[in-house]
Order: sequence, then structure tokens, then C-alpha cells
Amino acid sequence: MRFSVTVFPGSNCDHDCEYVIRDVMGQKVEMVWHKETDLRNPDCVVVPGGFSYGDYLRTGAIARFSPVMKSVADFAAKGGLVVGICNGFQILCEAGMLPGVLIRNKSLQFICKNVYIKVEQTDTPFTNACKPGQVLKIPIAHGEGNYFIDAEGLKKLKDNRQIVVRYCDPEGQVTPESNPNGSLDAIAGVCNEKRNVFGLMPHPDRSGEDVLGSHDGQVIWKSILAAKAGVA
Repeated sequence: MRFSVTVFPGSNCDHDCEYVIRDVMGQKVEMVWHKETDLRNPDCVVVPGGFSYGDYLRTGAIARFSPVMKSVADFAAKGGLVVGICNGFQILCEAGMLPGVLIRNKSLQFICKNVYIKVEQTDTPFTNACKPGQVLKIPIAHGEGNYFIDAEGLKKLKDNRQIVVRYCDPEGQVTPESNPNGSLDAIAGVCNEKRNVFGLMPHPDRSGEDVLGSHDGQVIWKSILAAKAGVA
């Protein structure tokens, strides 16, 4: 399977994605600079974490205007798979490819730690290898991961089952204490209505091997591979 990873000035998880895709999952990966428009014929585009353009104005606000993002949006409109991780999630929201916004953490502090997320939907190309309600241990590292959407938007997300993963405790219980950033309804990741675009704040790129403290992130990559193979 062919992956393309976008690279912006300030990206710092692009090579984490490259490593887990190439060296852990054994797939082909291309790095695409933000000024480029050729995505290199991928099966899936990854918009990685980091601090694109230094997070000036607000997270993702400048990156959304990069030439590469027009190509990513066109790719998604044709049904291509796109996953945005952390800053990538923020960029996809700013670009209008996913609903909602990411605002400052409730604590107003940067948070970097392992958290638990519960898989709410398994009928997506990104979670088909998961079991319903499966709990994943995956790290976060963000200052603006507090997901918000208005009441109408939240209802639409629930009606369309677009809330893919939510913050929880190790037993899968969604509690205020298990929500690290104050996200509305403990939302950790959502997909678009067509289910081919997915954004999440936790880092599956940083949880692909036991040496990192968890290999739970592998299930996201395995799901994408299964979707491409047509076995999901």
C-alpha cells in the first residue's frame, strides 16, 4: 500500500509517521512538501502532527492554505483515505474537511502523556480492525486538543455516528477525569460523513511498538491496510 505524508514547516511527527508506516508496517511511504501539489499517487494521505507554521494565528489556520492541502482535499473528494493526527486533525478541521474545531486545553497547559481512548465506531477504514468498545492506550501531545462543535453539529455527529473515538479510563468508562483536555463529549476523533477522512488527537504514530510503551496504535494502520485490501 502507498502512503503519502504531508510535511509543513514546523511538522515534527512526519518522520514518526514515515517510520511506523515503512519500518513497522512494511508499507511504501512518500514525503510531500507543503509547496508541492503532486501527492505521488497514494492510497492514503497522512497529515501528521507538529506545529505547522509555528501555530501562528491558531493551529492549522495557515497550513490549510498550503498548495498541498488543495490536492489533499481533491483526493478526499474522490474517495481517497485521509487521516490527520494531532496538528493534522486541527488542519483538517480548519480546511473544512472535518466538522468542529480544536481549541485550547481546558487546563491552558500543554499535555504530553499516555491516555486511553474507546473505539465507538468500527465501520470506518481506520477502525475496522478494532472490536466495538475496544480500549486503546495511545499518547497525546498537544496544547489545543479541546474539541468543540455547536449543539446542532454535535447532534449531527451522533446521528451519523461520526464520533469514532472518545477519551476513557482503562476500563473503557467515559468520565470527566479521563478527559485530558476538556473535549466536548470526550471526543478524541471524528470522521466525515463519507467516512473516508478521519482526524484524531492521540498519536497512533507514536504507539506502534512496545518499546514506546504501547503498540495499540498499530490497529489504526492495520485497519487502513485492511480497507485497501477490501477485507474490511
